[in-house]
Amino acid sequence: MDHGPIFSAMLQEFDGAARILDLEPGIWKILTTPKRQITVSCPVQMDNGEIEVFTGYRVQYNITLGPAKGGIRYHPGVTLDEVTALAAWMTWKSAVAHIPFGGGKGGVICDPSKMSRRELEALTRRYVAEIVDAIGPEKDVPAPDVNTNDQVMAWVMDTYSMHVGHTTTSVVTGKPVELGGSLGRREATGRGVMIATLESAKHLGFDIKGATVAVQGFGNVGGISAQLLARAGARIVAVTDWKGGVCNPNGIDVEKLLVHVAQHRTVDGFSGADPLPPEQLWALDVDVLIPAALENQITAENAPVIKAKIIVEGANGPTTPDAHRMLHDRGIFIVPDILANSSGVTTSYFEWVQDRYGYFWTEQEVNDRLEFKMREAFDAVLKTTLKYKIDMRTAAYIVAINRVATVTRMRGMYA
Repeated sequence: MDHGPIFSAMLQEFDGAARILDLEPGIWKILTTPKRQITVSCPVQMDNGEIEVFTGYRVQYNITLGPAKGGIRYHPGVTLDEVTALAAWMTWKSAVAHIPFGGGKGGVICDPSKMSRRELEALTRRYVAEIVDAIGPEKDVPAPDVNTNDQVMAWVMDTYSMHVGHTTTSVVTGKPVELGGSLGRREATGRGVMIATLESAKHLGFDIKGATVAVQGFGNVGGISAQLLARAGARIVAVTDWKGGVCNPNGIDVEKLLVHVAQHRTVDGFSGADPLPPEQLWALDVDVLIPAALENQITAENAPVIKAKIIVEGANGPTTPDAHRMLHDRGIFIVPDILANSSGVTTSYFEWVQDRYGYFWTEQEVNDRLEFKMREAFDAVLKTTLKYKIDMRTAAYIVAINRVATVTRMRGMYA
């Protein structure tokens, strides 16, 4: 099959790990081919009375370990190549996290900023109706992603439930708590980044108390990471976002910054720190750097100025392959995205378990279980890094690919 640039980037990461594993050709073919790619047309009557037809996708990349798991995104730039690559990354992320999910992803080509709430609901319900036979608690469990949220998941759950004739909360995760969502879900990804940072510091032999941290992106992931690391004793010295940046060598009051961002939707203009042009964040002399914004932020151009001991990838794909090689060669310890932010899918798994069990955990129980799973995943990847004398990204792929390949061999070929 022809591969687009995003899927090809995933294959590049896959190939390096597969060679070290000496993966047999047949398994290699299976694990680099999506199991199912669904394309649907979604006619929607808009508020002006006209009918628009939106294109939607749902890709189930691999379901060897369990139901497909992955978000649904609404964006004008959605492509089948992008959705397929994201479904593949979800496969590896679930496997690294050691949870019984495969990888899936969905997307609809639309511009939600130009659509009313009624139009978004109508689009969501039609999209779900078109893929309803392919999703379900034991088939494929969607979640929020770019431009979708807990309300969209409530519509997905309700539409699916109407089709099957009974309330089925476990068909999606990322729902409102009132509809079977899990406590601790919103903070989960940031909490996982914090845990990965603490484990990295322990491995490198320095105390997180007093360690300096710079964070790119102050949304849900970056904001929660900074808040929890500050509570652990770290000094958050710089934060940047889409509009600007702030820095304070003595440490930023993260709680006050969160209040400022809630009011102004940006860190720009925060009075408790000095202004910082966003591009200057990379060159700061800090212990920990957390890119928690968009993909491809650390490139071959800015990698040479980075001085951090540890980079923990809160965002998906924030470091280009060329930049990663340069940083690794300089001895910078990088915790890759499929490990660092796998706490999001781990807590989605917890939500799915609670829905199917019909019994819900306290937030402390969720956090304790998440910490156990994150430390287990980090330890498995670190041991692989030390065993093969490789970087953490390649090691994470080795752990993930080996787990999926092992079960593929055990299950055998159905013919």
